[in-house]
Amino acid sequence: MSITIPGFETRSFAGADGIELNAAVGGQGPAIVLLHGFPQTRLMWRHVAPALAEQHTVICPDLRGYGASGKPEAVTEDTYAKRTMAADVVRLADALGCERFALVGHDRGAHVAFRAGLDHPDRVSHLGLLDIVPTLDTWNVLHGVGAAVAFHLYLMAQPPGLPERMIADSADAFFGHFLDVWATSRDAIPADVRAEYLRACRNAVPSIVADYRATATVDIAHDQADLEAGNRLTMPVTVIQQDWGRQLGFDATAIWRPWTTDLQHFTTRAGHFMAEEAPEDITTLILGLLKR
Repeated sequence: MSITIPGFETRSFAGADGIELNAAVGGQGPAIVLLHGFPQTRLMWRHVAPALAEQHTVICPDLRGYGASGKPEAVTEDTYAKRTMAADVVRLADALGCERFALVGHDRGAHVAFRAGLDHPDRVSHLGLLDIVPTLDTWNVLHGVGAAVAFHLYLMAQPPGLPERMIADSADAFFGHFLDVWATSRDAIPADVRAEYLRACRNAVPSIVADYRATATVDIAHDQADLEAGNRLTMPVTVIQQDWGRQLGFDATAIWRPWTTDLQHFTTRAGHFMAEEAPEDITTLILGLLKR
């Protein structure tokens, strides 16, 4: 990766099943793990991470299947299950000697963080979730023509073969589409960062599709089991998202409430890439979460 997070060291670690996780690590103090979204890499935290590192040890991995981390073939549905990807985060924390850590995720990383909070409540002290609703609820709130905003979810949910070929044949146009339409400020993702995102995604089409396909299969089963068992996120939770509820016709806070015991919910005027469009706001909200 030619662009780095200022002041951070790049290190490699072993994930849940021995795959390589590539992470940027910086700062000193209580640990925070930051997980990136789609179609991005850990570079999305380039503004927020240095600010947090003034008081914390900050760990920014590329998720399995993305960026410079390993991209194992999806030989089973569990390879890219959020449960497996959450276990990656715990292994990463173990390697750095972090018994307890705060966890903040955006988009795909937020789904991994959500699962980590449910599966590893003894490890995750605080949970920040940027611009998602839980996997199970994601499918439930998409209906009618409004679901067109999430056409990629339906495309990548298809059986192996066709989605990978279609996306690989026009990778830059496909991934670039989301960088364009999900941002409210073109300046938030400059040309060199955009080029890095496109390069990373272009080289990871099968694993990115496998990650999304898991969200239409095994991840739903895991969410449903937790919901039926009454399992909830027991740590302080902050959710920051665009006003999707108004746009798609649902009450976002009401959706989150059954999953949490200590919830603060905020909406932002920034676009989907809020950590790059409004990094000061996101940093402030994360620091506020850590004080609860």
